[in-house]
Amino acid sequence: MLFSESLKKNRDFQKVYKQGNSHANKYLVMYVLKNESQKNQLGISVSKKVGNSVVRHRLTRLVRESYRLNESVFQKGYQIVVIVRMTAKEKTFCEIERALLYLAAAHGIVENEKEHDSSHQIL
Repeated sequence: MLFSESLKKNRDFQKVYKQGNSHANKYLVMYVLKNESQKNQLGISVSKKVGNSVVRHRLTRLVRESYRLNESVFQKGYQIVVIVRMTAKEKTFCEIERALLYLAAAHGIVENEKEHDSSHQIL
């Protein structure tokens, strides 16, 4: 990821949960908090309730790859935490990507929202 770093520490996740804004859809919940840097920080959370480690890591990879491929359309300077819901368990890459872009547009952190109008139709 060129313009982003990973969010790793629990206190960073907690700060985004408490101070950030959230939007959700069927598959994902996204918390966003403005930070002072010129990079985004992405954190992904998948509960053990969603499935075993194979399922959780697959979902984590899908969300991370969705973000990586669309990283250039995200505005810089945000801490983003994505929580994967149980309903995302059997979903494809395209469905996860659409859900992620839909939430980013809902937060207003997508630079060119007109490109992503198709993502609004499904969710």
